Amino acid sequence: MVHFVEREGIEGRIFLVTGGAGFVGSAICLELVNRGASEVRSLDVSKASRNLPALKANGVKCITGDVRRKEAAENAIKGAHCVFHVASFGSLGKQTLQAGRIDQTNLDGTCNVIDACVKHGVERLVYTSTNNVIFGGQPIINGNEAMSYFSIEHHCDPYGRSKALAEQLVLRSNNRPSKKASRKLYTCAVRSPIVYGPGETLHLSRVLSTAKLGLFFSRIGESNARTDFIYVDNLVNAHLLASMALLDDVPGTGGVPTAAGKAYFVSDDAPTNYFEFVRPLVEGLNYKFPQRELSVSAALRFAWFFWGLYGLLYPWLERSWIPDPLLLPSEVHKVGITHYFSSLRARQELGYVPLIDQKEGLERTLAYLKEKKHRELETPTFGWWIGILAAMFALFCSAFVPDPFMGPFECVRSLGILLHGSVRNLKLVFLTACLAHAAEASYAWKLAKSVDPENAKGWFWQTLALGFPSLRLLLARSKRKNA
Repeated sequence: MVHFVEREGIEGRIFLVTGGAGFVGSAICLELVNRGASEVRSLDVSKASRNLPALKANGVKCITGDVRRKEAAENAIKGAHCVFHVASFGSLGKQTLQAGRIDQTNLDGTCNVIDACVKHGVERLVYTSTNNVIFGGQPIINGNEAMSYFSIEHHCDPYGRSKALAEQLVLRSNNRPSKKASRKLYTCAVRSPIVYGPGETLHLSRVLSTAKLGLFFSRIGESNARTDFIYVDNLVNAHLLASMALLDDVPGTGGVPTAAGKAYFVSDDAPTNYFEFVRPLVEGLNYKFPQRELSVSAALRFAWFFWGLYGLLYPWLERSWIPDPLLLPSEVHKVGITHYFSSLRARQELGYVPLIDQKEGLERTLAYLKEKKHRELETPTFGWWIGILAAMFALFCSAFVPDPFMGPFECVRSLGILLHGSVRNLKLVFLTACLAHAAEASYAWKLAKSVDPENAKGWFWQTLALGFPSLRLLLARSKRKNA
């Protein structure tokens, strides 16, 4: 095993990180700065990432650009010694169904990055890959790098297929002669499982958002199903070790980089049931953790329904007003079927060991999430929204809509008259409810000005719509603050 020093191959070098404004990419950028890189560049399509201020404050050169554009990749990579290709698209939610953009980003973008590296004489390229290049829904216990790629034709989503093809492109580009001098491009891939940590906005945020709305109804699969996770600091360390293992001047390697042309599984080395992993986070945030279990086969039927439904919405999936589907087939596979891998090769060849164990990683993540929750506007569950807004709409129709336009809602008016005696009384009830909501919203605005001034406007509008279910959350926050 080759042992690398902390700054080897980093100090005094120029680095580019594609997807550098994202969760993993920004963490790599900041660690490169900490280890003495002479220049760190971030290439990212986002202009409004929450990570940009920290990157700029630490001297990272933030370039707005898209790897799908060849000239953007070439301009950003020119002069770099090493590239970390982290940028990707389509791993979760409605992104998973956008096959065209997935292929453009993950395949065309990767080709552009490789070609730019060859054109400008880049020495090292580390590709951020995924376990999904091997896993496609089949049980895997302690898998390793000797396993074959999952059949391209049988991937249930375009993301896993595109990442598998892109990884093969990267690894087959190893030892490719540069167009500059006598240099060669050395490449490797780091296969990541589910990533977590403070600031993560994909995997855990998705399930926690569902729990926040009261829509986390059941666990999926058997309780002994296990999968891999990796804390963000461990994944960053794996990337930096992989970049060091692509150096061709390390004593004892005979001029052949240890990691050249290879892929590496990395994780926390603690495979865990997905739902037991998220339990301390869900319960720590005072959300309801489901007790009901749903079989994988039943969950897949539910997931394929959403796949078909959202497939009909394909032309509009990039619109912000379309929410993510509750569940998709690839997500059922990830959480309900056992699949975990050995990081033995990474340990032996890169010197990789998890710097942060899973328990500490979860504690750090929960602390961040609690602090974040205290800063954000709290909202009632989805049931409250549907129930109150539907009731107000029904009351309005019953009180004010003329008979010829009631149509199928005539029964609603009949029920309202049965309960309140007359249409006149229905109008009084509706106006009284509106006045009560307005009074509660005014009080919420005044209280939020002292308790949560940053979200005062949000508390006002939410309480105007929902009334007391919103106000009680603000009152609880005020009580906690004054305790």
